[in-house]
Amino acid sequence: MKQPQIPKATAKRLPIYHRYLRFLHDAGKDRVSSSELSEAVKVDSATIRRDFSYFGALGKRGYGYDVLSLLDFFGKTLTQDRLTNVALIGVGHLGHALLNFNFSKSNSVRISAAFDIDDEKVGRILRGVPIYGMDELKEQLEQQQIEVAILTVPQEVAQDMADKLIDSGIKGILNFTPIRLAVPKGIHVQNVDLTNELQTLIYFLNSNNSLHQDNPSSDDAQ
Repeated sequence: MKQPQIPKATAKRLPIYHRYLRFLHDAGKDRVSSSELSEAVKVDSATIRRDFSYFGALGKRGYGYDVLSLLDFFGKTLTQDRLTNVALIGVGHLGHALLNFNFSKSNSVRISAAFDIDDEKVGRILRGVPIYGMDELKEQLEQQQIEVAILTVPQEVAQDMADKLIDSGIKGILNFTPIRLAVPKGIHVQNVDLTNELQTLIYFLNSNNSLHQDNPSSDDAQ
């Protein structure tokens, strides 16, 4: 079945919904309302209903949503019913941490192959994942039918590495480098800039502190 075209913001929220629905199912809950979902996942109920509406009539007025049906539907939408192998490119400190994690709470995604240029790492197996040399990239991606890669290489080689991945059949890249990659149409890139996210968090914290200092409460002013 062809997937509907949905906004990127909605797509980012689907795994959050799916994760909470899994929790509800494991807890033995049969149905849930949009307001209950809203309270749990911290997304307003109108947004939840709009997100769900892209996929048709998933709930019933006065009843809410059937947890098992919704869990099954979003599981298939997110391809949770099949295993997706992912390649890790660059086994430095961050890459090593990702291997240790390796999507341990997911039954549908796993890092099945890692690649590096360091001869001391190539040929080893870390956390059950073999590390290959870059000269084996294309062969292994084809053999293991990998279409998604996590990029954790130094920024100066990020674009070159992305080009090689795309030439080798990669369709999606989770980019942990600060470089914004230039890719052809049809290739999906998700940027994860940890430094930027942290700086944004600190900015809001400082802004809130400044606002509090500029507008003291009546108790503070007395």
